[in-house]
Amino acid sequence: MSIAADLKKAWSNTAAALLAQDCFLCAAASGDSLLCPACAASLPYLSTERCPLCALPTPGAAVCGACLKQAPHFDATQAVFRYEFPLDRLIQSLKYAHRLASANFLGRALARLAAPLRPDLVLPVPLAPVRLAQRGFNQALELARPLACTLGVPLELSRIHRHRDTAPQASLPWKERRRNIRHAFECEIDLSGKTVLVVDDVMTTGATLDELARTLKAHGAKRVENCVLARALKD
Repeated sequence: MSIAADLKKAWSNTAAALLAQDCFLCAAASGDSLLCPACAASLPYLSTERCPLCALPTPGAAVCGACLKQAPHFDATQAVFRYEFPLDRLIQSLKYAHRLASANFLGRALARLAAPLRPDLVLPVPLAPVRLAQRGFNQALELARPLACTLGVPLELSRIHRHRDTAPQASLPWKERRRNIRHAFECEIDLSGKTVLVVDDVMTTGATLDELARTLKAHGAKRVENCVLARALKD
């Protein structure tokens, strides 16, 4: 083995030792990964048999009854996980504790899901200015960065925004969320013929994503697809 190879191996071993950490979920040694192999394997992956429009589980991946009754403005939804323990702890650590290591881990999972897609641009769901100032960052943006890099398409960060601060969707009954989010978004660019990939952390009722898609379609978008980390199930 050459001196250069010896030095490279020594540096790799030193770096691994310096970067060693405990698993975020169980505190077992996890090397340079956020989760140990056992906890990573325990994450609640969503079944591939799900509605192609809203990602709710359906037999044979058929369109669900709700989407048949009232089709959403978006054209498809991809989701990696079910929003339940322990995945919810990872998302909350990013969203409320600013744990950006969680964003790196979760963003890579989202990027793997999105790899076959071919959008023209990636759009993290915008936060209202007041909410952005309170939180200090947009978790959807942190998830969207590795995804846009994987796809090799631009991130849209300034010309589509949320101009109206609304009550937090999580604080409202499901049926009131659509009314709460109505006319909350503004688009300042022509999207004629474009396919927009919208990124968010959790899809619950889909009201926010539907209103954003309605706005994008009104400005010419040909297709709007959602790529979300987790899908909340009604049960």
